[in-house]
Amino acid sequence: MSSLSEGMPYSPVSRKRNPLSFCRVLVTIFGLAFFVSGARADEPNPTPQRKPNVLFIAVDDLNHWVGYLGRNKQTKTPNIDRLAQRGVRFTHSYCAAPVCNPSRTALMSGLRPFSSGVYDNGDDWRPSIAPELTLPNTFRRAGYFAGGAGKIYHGGFDRHSDWDDYLKNVKGDPKPTGDLGVGGIRFAKLDCRDEDLREWHIVNYGIEQLRKSHEKPFFLTIGLHKPHMPWNVPQKHFDLHPLDQIELPPTAPDDLADIPPAGKKMANPDGDHRKMLESGRWKEAVQAYLASISYADAMIGRLIDALDASPHRDNTIIVFWGDHGWHLGEKQHWRKFALWEEATRAPLIWVAPGITKPNQVCDRTVDFMSIYPTLTDLAGIPTPSHVRGKSIKPLLENPQAPWDDPAITTHEYKNHAVRTAGWRYIRYANGDEELYDEVQDPFEWKNLAGDPAHAAKKAELAKLLPAADADDISSGKVRPRAGARGKKKAESNEDD
Repeated sequence: MSSLSEGMPYSPVSRKRNPLSFCRVLVTIFGLAFFVSGARADEPNPTPQRKPNVLFIAVDDLNHWVGYLGRNKQTKTPNIDRLAQRGVRFTHSYCAAPVCNPSRTALMSGLRPFSSGVYDNGDDWRPSIAPELTLPNTFRRAGYFAGGAGKIYHGGFDRHSDWDDYLKNVKGDPKPTGDLGVGGIRFAKLDCRDEDLREWHIVNYGIEQLRKSHEKPFFLTIGLHKPHMPWNVPQKHFDLHPLDQIELPPTAPDDLADIPPAGKKMANPDGDHRKMLESGRWKEAVQAYLASISYADAMIGRLIDALDASPHRDNTIIVFWGDHGWHLGEKQHWRKFALWEEATRAPLIWVAPGITKPNQVCDRTVDFMSIYPTLTDLAGIPTPSHVRGKSIKPLLENPQAPWDDPAITTHEYKNHAVRTAGWRYIRYANGDEELYDEVQDPFEWKNLAGDPAHAAKKAELAKLLPAADADDISSGKVRPRAGARGKKKAESNEDD
């Protein structure tokens, strides 16, 4: 109806307006207006749909030793496992880089290492990545309150101004006395309470925010340091993993025999692994890592309990992730700093009200570059054009939905791994290659890169490698490479 007069009824005889019909039309118009607006005397006016909150949980150095992934039957993670049962748990999720700083920078900025040039822990990303590109600022522009605590960006390169509020000056952990571990692999049993470690206070910040009534939807980021070294946690968490019951991770004595020189350099078997073998304390180190995971799991339980007791439970998206994996002697390697399964695989759990269903498993291969665009997608926020990842919302709605995007992991300049549903292909900067059949060889003990029978598969996977690699943003600085860290860096652990 273009105007009121054009819709007026006329008498079929005189062609003049019929007063009775005119009144009926007015009654109809006003009645429809009331129906459409919902303005009834016995019903309140509807309120606009509130955007979902976000609880963003990051865990440092947590590999795939969590209960729901089944990689290590000794681990005890009841709280992570119950979180997994609430939504969609991914069984094949991988980091963008097996190092804290580039992994976190990639996830938080939406730029992969080979796009940003942030490859290592010594690369200060802040001068080259503008604030408006980052995940928390994207949510702030969309009307969210952003609060945070703990380790989200890599320590030393924090930018707390990306949040409206950030917990600062958190007290450090108690210092142990006596035995401190083996070389750079630090661990000790602490005679203290859970409350005496900094994770307790980081989680307390999250609990306080969850108890509040917020005028705006919130984007709340909580970053746990444990199980990052040193693996110093209260005795009770060690007691969950009796030393006489500890089993070492599966290894092959000749595992490095078919690894090319670039891979052997990353493995560095004459470093931490040789010292661990000489010490005879490999099982103690495994016990300490498991104890640190159990401590982190207890803190996660506190946070989830607080959400459940809050008024925000039914309108809060939860995303839980580890920044990369960790080796404990597999391939004669310790720490991350490598492109194999142990260093690159980490947990990923999503709970999205109205989207995910409880206790769903997704076996699709994804990487953590998907987190940024998935969060904006779920929150109804336009994804910035610079973001390189792809939303996995379709997999949250249907974990069996088609998905053929690979996971790409980069370690230092021009070293990349491509992980698909059944294969891992690694190409190093010098051209060295590794190829693994992940179905037949889940521990990656046989390198098939030199087998002519797999040449076609290798060529197929090579097409998924980056077309170009950005220069290292710190290329003008002299600093130790991750595979050959100096004594000072190796002993500090906090900058790993």
